[in-house]
Amino acid sequence: MNRFRIVSLTVLFVFILGYGTAWWASREPEVFDVGDLSAQLSPEHKHIVGYTTTSALIRVLETLLSKNGGFISNDVTPSFSLLDNMPAWELGALEMSRDLALALRKDLSRSQSQSIENHYLKLAQPMLNIDHRSWAVPAAETEYRSAIKQLVLYRAALLDPAKTDSQFYTRADNLRDLLKNVEKRMGSYSQRLSVSVGQDRLNTDLAGDRNARQSTATAESSKIKTSWWSIDDEFYEARGACWALLHFLKAIELDFAEVLTNKNAMISLRQIIRELEATQEPVWSPMILNGRGFGFMANHSLVMANYISRANAALLDLTELLAQG
Repeated sequence: MNRFRIVSLTVLFVFILGYGTAWWASREPEVFDVGDLSAQLSPEHKHIVGYTTTSALIRVLETLLSKNGGFISNDVTPSFSLLDNMPAWELGALEMSRDLALALRKDLSRSQSQSIENHYLKLAQPMLNIDHRSWAVPAAETEYRSAIKQLVLYRAALLDPAKTDSQFYTRADNLRDLLKNVEKRMGSYSQRLSVSVGQDRLNTDLAGDRNARQSTATAESSKIKTSWWSIDDEFYEARGACWALLHFLKAIELDFAEVLTNKNAMISLRQIIRELEATQEPVWSPMILNGRGFGFMANHSLVMANYISRANAALLDLTELLAQG
């Protein structure tokens, strides 16, 4: 009897410890103040454009690696290996970081299409594309830390007047290209969240172009519904992406202030930021619910899709403003 009691208590203790560890590792990082990233700059460096945006990217990546439990997407040890919500959140934040790193490399750091790529960004951007599930040869965390080091070198070069080959250009066309990519990413998240209740969707792939063609034929309509097992993953991936994008847009608000003011687009950007802030409200339910439409139960995916769709609509307006003379 004593042996049975010892075994039972041991199992109970291991379960409580594992559950507590999983809960601790699943806590999402808080939103940080982007304005503080450049607060310590000396007076002569206060107006160096690109510093805040680059710092926001570095801080987001550092947070992915240093938050509770560290980076757990590629963890193979219990109980981290049994989690799925936080790895999905990490993937969303990482995808947004990859998009910004690519924009830095091909647009924001280059004056023209024929200009030479920045050396630091040329090294950093591919490192972030390592599979987030890779745990050895190479380990994802190792590659991401190496990318951060290159981004830190790029940021330092922005402050050095002698290193004129490291630049950040705050042009309207650069910002528009970045936001167009964000539109596509957000549109994808909105659609993936919306089909949590299932949809009969018409095929609009070739709409608007009489001569358009596609590789293989597809049905005129299809039934699309997110798997019950993937609903929470889709939710947290979108939530992680919005968390990262929120910081990037706040940094863009500071670095591109003159461009946005000149285009009378500052208020549009702030509206997008407000919608993204709403996506980070606490989730009080112990699980992501999937009620149908106007049914009795809530549907967290549809609520998230609503905020993302509104942010994406504002993004469309903002890119149009930036395209105007």
